[in-house]
Amino acid sequence: MEEFEGLDFKGALKLLADRAGVALEPYSREATESKSEKEKLYEVMEEATKYFENNLKESEEILEYLKSRGLNDKSIKDFRIGYALLDWRLLYDHLKSKNFTDSEIERAGLAKKPTPSASGTSPLVRGREGGGFYDRFRGRIIFPIADSSGRIVAFSGRIFVDDGKSAKYLNSPETPIFKKSSFLYGIDKAKESIRKHDFSIVVEGQFDLILSHQAGYRNTVATSGTALVGSEKTEDNIINSLGLLQRLSNNIVFVFDSDKAGVNASMRATPIALALFKDMQVKAAQVKDGKDPADLISKNGPDAWKKVISGSIHIIDFLVQSVKAMNKNKDELKIQVEIAEKVIPFINKIQNPVKRAHFLSSISKESGISENIIKDIANSRLDKDIEDNKFIEKIEKSLNRRQDYIERKLLGIAFWQKTLATPAVDFEMILNKLGEASKKYEDVKQDLIFEAEVFYQDADLMKKDTEEMFLNLEEEMLKEELSKKMRELYLAEEKKDQSLATQIFKECQALNDKLQEIKNSRIKVV
Repeated sequence: MEEFEGLDFKGALKLLADRAGVALEPYSREATESKSEKEKLYEVMEEATKYFENNLKESEEILEYLKSRGLNDKSIKDFRIGYALLDWRLLYDHLKSKNFTDSEIERAGLAKKPTPSASGTSPLVRGREGGGFYDRFRGRIIFPIADSSGRIVAFSGRIFVDDGKSAKYLNSPETPIFKKSSFLYGIDKAKESIRKHDFSIVVEGQFDLILSHQAGYRNTVATSGTALVGSEKTEDNIINSLGLLQRLSNNIVFVFDSDKAGVNASMRATPIALALFKDMQVKAAQVKDGKDPADLISKNGPDAWKKVISGSIHIIDFLVQSVKAMNKNKDELKIQVEIAEKVIPFINKIQNPVKRAHFLSSISKESGISENIIKDIANSRLDKDIEDNKFIEKIEKSLNRRQDYIERKLLGIAFWQKTLATPAVDFEMILNKLGEASKKYEDVKQDLIFEAEVFYQDADLMKKDTEEMFLNLEEEMLKEELSKKMRELYLAEEKKDQSLATQIFKECQALNDKLQEIKNSRIKVV
């Protein structure tokens, strides 16, 4: 059921229909009045995607370029790559011919109005003065960005002929169906593989992602066109990007560019990943010699990419090595100062005492800074970390929304089955286990029943999902309790209360054992 997270009801319905091979009712303009604004925007984006795809089929030069970058026909088709012709209003005119309104086209982020000049007049747009709309994407290779169900919500356009004035990449603005912090490029195609292989790979660009998938690493997502970790800390940013990956797997490998920007990106990702997702194995790797993953795979093949992924190391070790590599011409003292400023503060984000001790030792060996000095620097940062810790606790609380999601699905099944003469599952067991939680959903009872009826045409699937959801619910509760205990352990160690720390550590071990039992039970079923 995790694959439905982050989707509205209709998005989840589409995912199910696609899986079952069932065609949903085709788009009908007569029904627009009853459709939500979001549904209309999804329809605009789908029509635009088809338009761009058709353009690409007729653009031999663009197709040759894509293949020169290593993309094969299957990838071009699977990722629905397209092309926006170098013209002011061709997409706009096409969408208008399909009876979409100016408002729908603009709100989808596909067209803009001319900005008035300093004289107060608007520039000419293909013969029309003032007020006329023009296409946002022109002369660009188009990479559609999809939500978890595969619905297109945004575009990222790479310029084909550099005019020296335009940005290399142009991304859709935020719209009612697209929030940059809520999407990772390729997540719709990567999620099953991430679960299967129990780790995700995060790269930067679209070509990097597509070539990684071609090389057999379908558990790859990309940040291009989206916002994995921005300069501002926002609840949505963290939950919807790293949060989504953490729900799929506790293991993650970042592959950063080898330049300074890549190191800076790793600096932004590190504190969030270490502090918020304590169970995650956060690793990082780098493609050497100034290459990016796409170039490496295209020129050296899948084995070279496999070597990069296999050579990933813990992100703390990666940061130390990166700082040393970026400053190899500086004297040892300057390198030590930079490590002290940029890496040592992250020690406080590691709440597992064994891991923290390990990295104190490894940073000391790599940098030549004594462990005592590293501890002093880390402790001097504690007061500055208070705001971060409060923020993290707030995020952790909001992650409990996953429990609400599971409760909602289970209660929908129970309420529905209760109305049937011959129920397929034990609804009384569900209601008894959830207890008082059912009272929260009395006002939406009929909605939950309707959702359950649509989702579960197959009684066997419903039984299996019910069992899995109870495991998920237990797992979430155990993770929440383990998170609390880890914080208590951290505080006990700071106070040097060894007796209390030992007791809490045993409690953490017991909780971890229970989580492992749930994981093992799933493996046996598979």
